[in-house]
Amino acid sequence: MQTPTILQIRTAIELLKKYGEHLNHHASNLAVELTKSPQAIHDAGRISVGTIEQTTRIETVAAQLEQWRDELMQQRRQCVSHHI
Repeated sequence: MQTPTILQIRTAIELLKKYGEHLNHHASNLAVELTKSPQAIHDAGRISVGTIEQTTRIETVAAQLEQWRDELMQQRRQCVSHHI
């Protein structure tokens, strides 16, 4: 498997962050649409917890990708400095 480019990693990070924003926006819209019944309040809480879990996972993966991108950039800098 070929190592992705720094641009590909950066694009993946941006996509993950946009997806997290989409999840938050969608959850907010659902909460507004729910009626004020006990079941609706329970559903809103469940949706909120699920969204928090998903966005936390997304943030974790994005942070790992950022770390990997930084490591690749550092390796490339070292490689260039060795060739000079």
